[in-house]
Amino acid sequence: MFQVPVRGPRMAAAPRRRTYQQLPVWVVEDHHDVVSHIYRAMASRHLPLKDVRMVHLDSHPDLLIPVNMRADTVFNKHQLLSELSIENWIMPMVFAGHLVSVAWLHPSWSQQITEGEHHFSVGRDSSTSTIRVSSRENYFLSDALYISEQQLEEPRPLTLSVITVKPVNQRTETDGGHSSKRLRSDLSESSRSHTDTVQSAVGGVMTGEPKLTKDDDGGGGDGGEGEEEEGSTSYVVKRLSGFLSETEPYVLDIDLDFFSCKNPFKELYTQEEFSILKELYGFSPPRLNASEEELEECMSRRTHQLEDLEAAFADLLEDDGDETVTRWTKNPRMAPLAPLVSSLKQRDPSPDYEMVHQAGLTCDTVELPHHVSTLQEIHSLICAVQRFLTTLPPPTLVTMSRSSLDEYCPLEQVDHIQDRVIQVLQNLYGDVDLHKEYEKKNSSAQAS
Repeated sequence: MFQVPVRGPRMAAAPRRRTYQQLPVWVVEDHHDVVSHIYRAMASRHLPLKDVRMVHLDSHPDLLIPVNMRADTVFNKHQLLSELSIENWIMPMVFAGHLVSVAWLHPSWSQQITEGEHHFSVGRDSSTSTIRVSSRENYFLSDALYISEQQLEEPRPLTLSVITVKPVNQRTETDGGHSSKRLRSDLSESSRSHTDTVQSAVGGVMTGEPKLTKDDDGGGGDGGEGEEEEGSTSYVVKRLSGFLSETEPYVLDIDLDFFSCKNPFKELYTQEEFSILKELYGFSPPRLNASEEELEECMSRRTHQLEDLEAAFADLLEDDGDETVTRWTKNPRMAPLAPLVSSLKQRDPSPDYEMVHQAGLTCDTVELPHHVSTLQEIHSLICAVQRFLTTLPPPTLVTMSRSSLDEYCPLEQVDHIQDRVIQVLQNLYGDVDLHKEYEKKNSSAQAS
């Protein structure tokens, strides 16, 4: 059985990597369940144990960290898998040394991390033995995950590329899909080379290479002077051409909420309750050029704020009577708790305060993305994905998350989106080795 390797001196040359006869596609329900399949590919030597790259299509970055998980947990596979959840499954693999680069490809409605390339470290906090990062992005600051590079033990460098993908326009979507198979004589030589590799690997699926025009390219085509418009096919290809090489293995990871995404908390709470949660959980980021001392103070305040809120809702879960509410609202910062509890209890005598706390954690600087796509938007985004995948070398394996039972991907749309995405993979890579793992999990749940 595969165990994540312990750290130590390298004793022998790495075994030769194997190749799959057919591209494996693992489809799960909850996104963190893909980790076990990535580890299985490492155990079978289809992926190397270190320096793997991931192309991650998702409406959410999934780059948070289990706040209180000890860093050494990453070297115990079974314990690690038990502590992961949908928003925090990538960074532990970075600290373990397995992932070295992540390209987060996101639709235009997702803006949690600044567009561009980010270089920072993921390591152990020397004071708490938890995993932390040296990135100053608000995404990490708002969860109190930042510490300085100097305080990180065993830092692992991470290159994070944040890349917008925009849907292709309606004309190219309605031409039967043929234009999405014809790409790009004006792309770089390296991109042409990538295309040749894909054609060779899948038996020449694509035909012809007409030049991308303004009408053909997703997001409106190239700008002047060689500048691609953000989100266009040529923009995505250019950004990824420096991320992948012909020989390096990589994981293609797709969350189906990339194509249509809900914020499920919006259906659980009223707008007034959301406004109160924003007041309680709001985060004031430090100034742009803040000193390390200012950042430390900011992280200390944020840590105490989140700890107080977690403790308050844990108390309310035990007893949400007036005495408990009064005790917590003596702290002026917690004053909005009283009208929130009152509003919640008007609709439900026994509110799920743990769920309320989880909703509050999404109300810091940027709300969770919420964009339920039309059928046309879904098809246009799928066409855009097929276009840039055409130019890339084949992945080593594909992992796919439905994210439907928790309603991040609309339940009424998920099967259609999944079928279309799998069809794209089959068009590009031939017969794939498809594993619908979520069906097994659902069957087990129903049996119990």
